[in-house]
Amino acid sequence: MDKKTAVITGASRGIGSYTALKFASMGYNIAICCIKNTDYLISLQKEVLKYGVNCVIYTGDMGYYKNCVEFFNLLYKEYGKVDVLVNNAGVSYNGLLQDMKPEEWEYVIRTNLSSVFYCSKLVIPIMLRRKSGKIINISSVWGCVGASTEVAYSASKGGVNSFTMALAKELAPSNIQVNAIACGIINTDMNSFLSIEETYAITEEIPACRLGTPKEVADFIYQIAESGSYLTGQVIKFDGGWI
Repeated sequence: MDKKTAVITGASRGIGSYTALKFASMGYNIAICCIKNTDYLISLQKEVLKYGVNCVIYTGDMGYYKNCVEFFNLLYKEYGKVDVLVNNAGVSYNGLLQDMKPEEWEYVIRTNLSSVFYCSKLVIPIMLRRKSGKIINISSVWGCVGASTEVAYSASKGGVNSFTMALAKELAPSNIQVNAIACGIINTDMNSFLSIEETYAITEEIPACRLGTPKEVADFIYQIAESGSYLTGQVIKFDGGWI
């Protein structure tokens, strides 16, 4: 039987790399990309191959449609299908909105939201032909409630949440499920701007009394990918009870 195929964007660190390894360990062929860290992708590819599966890598910004087309042409040539798409590419911005430059706003929206549109648009046709597929978008609790000094990030993730719920309704009749995971504070490089004191203060607010780990998120992504077809259109908070 043909192996299933999982595509993970933003795989050069944290959640993305753990997710690639999780799916590989479960027998999935993998396609991964990141914006510029080719050396890390090559290293991750070597780890993935140890599980006896294939791994396609691509370096390029998924915030640009041209790059997405190149990536998907490459992986379709290799695999001919996609069973699971994990839209994980993302960046953060911390600072007052009044101090934010227009190009910084555009970069956040392009990376966090436009990439989800581009990759989903490219994966849907082949999923429709097969009447099967899972699209899993990595969002944030700030997309549910908003965060001071993270307006652009909150707006982009709020867009991802609405995108998820709307697209799920479009694709449900074709047996394609679309869900999002709204992460809380996960111990990744994206949150490295927090000081020790800030991290401690946030941890005190979280009922689970700790930050989440990228491995936990990767395990949850896999659970959703393997879930039944009735789970769709959901934005599931994964935050230790925080929000």
